[in-house]
Amino acid sequence: MDILTNKKDGILTIEFDRPDKKNSITSAMYQMMADALKDADQDKDVRVVLFCGKPDIFTAGNDLEDFMNMPSEGDLADRPVAQFMLHLIGVTKPVITAVAGAAVGIGTTMLLHCDMVYAADNARFSMPFPRLGLCPEFASSMLLPQVVGYPRAAEKLLLGEPFSAQEAYEMGLINRVLPAGELLPYARAKAEKLTSMHTSSVGKTKD
Repeated sequence: MDILTNKKDGILTIEFDRPDKKNSITSAMYQMMADALKDADQDKDVRVVLFCGKPDIFTAGNDLEDFMNMPSEGDLADRPVAQFMLHLIGVTKPVITAVAGAAVGIGTTMLLHCDMVYAADNARFSMPFPRLGLCPEFASSMLLPQVVGYPRAAEKLLLGEPFSAQEAYEMGLINRVLPAGELLPYARAKAEKLTSMHTSSVGKTKD
């Protein structure tokens, strides 16, 4: 399926499930995640969204072959990647993300639009846009300086070099670093805590 979804006890889990391709994301996967977020926002039984990948890889970013074959015509906002990011930005439910292994490109960009991010001690983040001849995406060049400060953001965005979970924590990009085996249970526990709270209050606080 490449994207697995599971709704249980008020938590919608969206999981990257393409390990043979390092969870690289295709247009079809973006569309599945966009649809899942849209449905979650309209589903009263969903209180929290939880993103995760595999123990050794979150996502390697865009599937480059799929990306290069994307039609150049049409409205950019209609593309699945844009639909996914717009729904992620606009979703009214809290979004928690658990990152293990590499989070490349959009895998790091999306974290800037999540409410809480927890990372395993094996996590590695990178935003290698200039090295790929691309520009930063979806407000990352605005949000990253706001979160971590301009000097650190400039280094990460201009050089595109990978950085560790500990450095991400020290910069304020993520909430906590955990041993890999504790990551998902910890993130789920935080999600469960949110489901026990008043939905309207949580929503207005997020807003």
